[in-house]
Amino acid sequence: MRGWGILPDVPRSLERLSGEVWLYPGDPDPALVQGCVGVIATPEGSVVVDAGQSPAMARDVQAAIAEAGLPKATHLVYTHHHWDHTWGACAWDGVEVIGHETGAEILAEQAKLPWSPDYLEAEIAANNKLEPSYGGRHFAMKDCWDGFTIVPPHRTFTDRLELPGGIEVRHVGGNHAPDSSVVVVPEASVMLLGDAFYPPPFHLRKMDDTTDLAMIRAFLAEDFEWYVDAHNPPRRRRSVKLAAGLMTAAGRFRRRPRP
Repeated sequence: MRGWGILPDVPRSLERLSGEVWLYPGDPDPALVQGCVGVIATPEGSVVVDAGQSPAMARDVQAAIAEAGLPKATHLVYTHHHWDHTWGACAWDGVEVIGHETGAEILAEQAKLPWSPDYLEAEIAANNKLEPSYGGRHFAMKDCWDGFTIVPPHRTFTDRLELPGGIEVRHVGGNHAPDSSVVVVPEASVMLLGDAFYPPPFHLRKMDDTTDLAMIRAFLAEDFEWYVDAHNPPRRRRSVKLAAGLMTAAGRFRRRPRP
């Protein structure tokens, strides 16, 4: 998509993927840890998939929704609890936040921590494997700390959930995060994957951790037209490049050191 690779401080526009599914592009630089945000327009309101990595990014997405003339957001779905997918949630006022019950418990505990630049630096000093994650947070949250809070889901689910517009939220788990979930929009033939098939975060990763090929095969077996993971441009199912790329563990989809 055109937005991938532009500077992180430049607001982007929503781009229509298929049907009523739109994407706010992330940035491919792994140091920025900035994934895409999905927006699904329904007559009842827009369903947002992932909150953005910071309140500033969330506000940029909100501006892009208004610019595109889409309905105001009514629901926000977390694909999983990791910070780059949830830390923008406190800027989504009046929106119902939805996530898996496992992630809700984790976020409730994380909300108790004294997040600040000093805290991030102290944690990195104590464990340098946290640098990709905590360094990314430091950059993303510049000028965003005032009023920042972590928002656990308002509504949780265990297996799957259906939202307005026939949108399906399904728990898939996996090695990256225990609460990983995908969002399926059958009418648009789109599956939004979050980070579900990625290996564990860098600070938890072992030498033999890699892309979850079995999970990818299961996704591809559903034969949707579009598959969107958070940190890469969207790919068509029918494309040989998509099928070959997703089935390759040799490096293209092995996640680089980001949380």
